[in-house]
Amino acid sequence: MEKIKGLLVAPFTAFTEDNQINTAVIPQYAALLKRNGLSGVFINGSSGEGYLLTADERQALAEAWVKEQTPAFKVMVHVGATCVEESRRLARHAESIGAWGMGCMAPPFPPIGRLEELVQYCEQLASAAPSLPFYFYHIPVFNHVNFQMIDLLKAVDGRIPNFAGIKFTYENMYDFNQCTLYAGGKYDMLHGQDETILAALALCDTKGGISGTGNYIGNILTGVMKAWDEGDLDKARQLQNYAQEVINVICHFRGNIVGGKRIMKLMGLDLGRNRTPFRNITDEEEQQLRRELEAIAFFGHCNQ
Repeated sequence: MEKIKGLLVAPFTAFTEDNQINTAVIPQYAALLKRNGLSGVFINGSSGEGYLLTADERQALAEAWVKEQTPAFKVMVHVGATCVEESRRLARHAESIGAWGMGCMAPPFPPIGRLEELVQYCEQLASAAPSLPFYFYHIPVFNHVNFQMIDLLKAVDGRIPNFAGIKFTYENMYDFNQCTLYAGGKYDMLHGQDETILAALALCDTKGGISGTGNYIGNILTGVMKAWDEGDLDKARQLQNYAQEVINVICHFRGNIVGGKRIMKLMGLDLGRNRTPFRNITDEEEQQLRRELEAIAFFGHCNQ
């Protein structure tokens, strides 16, 4: 299977004033990402508030994003849900509309306590759309499922034919590297933690990733990768450190899903508010967010 090169973005879901999904902004959104060197999107995941959407909303978003798909701009659809049958329906839909690939994180309920249950979960979802590459989304902070991913690869190898790789959003770089080495690099290991992308490039020879902050600093993160490829370690460090400065700011405003989404409004692309139970940024917090971004010259560095 084709491996992803470059960065995909986990886009936010836009909502109207009356809390309905807003697909009308997607062409403008996609153009922004393409203009800044991103290689595609992974929709309906954590940044997209996927678990707060109905199945019909998720399908409508997938259809709108696939219209923006090109050979150089892939659309991967997160199909995970608490109900396996709903996940399988979402997987079949992603396949039917021509999405490039699909993925899922472990379900939030019930908690998965054994690796075999996780393998069975992935197997049921992947088999619903056998023509699509399937990625597991490893993000223990959300679901507390924290097996060694090298063990997952060993368990699925030869068992799930369309298992393509893992979106790895966790600090365990040893496990990440072991996965990249497994079976001669058989599986596509996508780095998912923007604050350590340079470490992944250096240790693991990373070629691809899926980014949350890439919505607004994708040009910085792709710049890290380009500088590394060109052997300019000083520039790569400089850009990685700047990305961390931006991450330090969003940590003051409830992280990427809340603070990052409001940054998009400050950049001129209003994606609306977050759905309950997220605590939305107040007008006063928005003013403070702008001040903190201006203090690090963000608006001269962000995606244009």
